[in-house]
Amino acid sequence: MPDERTEGALEGSAAAPVQGGSGDDHLRERLVEPHTVLSGGFLTVRRDVVALPDGQRATREFVEHPGAVAVVPILDDQRLVLVRQHRYPVDRVLLEFPAGKLDRGESTLACAMRELAEETGYTAAEWAFGGEIVNAAAYSTESLWIWFARGLTPGPARLDAGEFVETVVCTETELHELDRAGQLPDVKTIIGLHWLTSWRSGTREMSFTAPDEHESQARPMMMRP
Repeated sequence: MPDERTEGALEGSAAAPVQGGSGDDHLRERLVEPHTVLSGGFLTVRRDVVALPDGQRATREFVEHPGAVAVVPILDDQRLVLVRQHRYPVDRVLLEFPAGKLDRGESTLACAMRELAEETGYTAAEWAFGGEIVNAAAYSTESLWIWFARGLTPGPARLDAGEFVETVVCTETELHELDRAGQLPDVKTIIGLHWLTSWRSGTREMSFTAPDEHESQARPMMMRP
């Protein structure tokens, strides 16, 4: 029997829509005039004029980003490989899963494999695609794709010039304790951790296979035109 509280709360509410569905015109903003404020090394700052659904005009300031990938590396003993590095914009050393931006034309899997090897030295025999997140939709075009890696083989890290990274190993429990204590602020790491826990508990599906079997899933799905 339906819960009366739930039933009442849903009266007059719209059904949950499919994201990006064709019936979203009453919400969609449309580009009128594009303006580039700054073009940097890999980021572009824009201030566009848009038409609102009611016909009025507004400006939207945002950053164009090529997209990025994060990797959740799982050792044979089930511990997880992470990195510690200083993030200048927030002036903090953060504990994170290995991650990096996409190169032009690069698949997300190729990026994940490259970043894992460069930052930690590990290579992986099996990969599983976890999903895509849009981590700052109010002011950035960045999508971030999370991959899971296992069957790890250690090797020497190949850090870029000017990159200073420390590799660490943690258990899933230790990371959850840091999260509960407010000491794991990096969003991709929190999401990757909770997806891992959901997969291990059987509430999230992931399929681990060799890298060449993932080609259909490996390219970005939500790139800005």
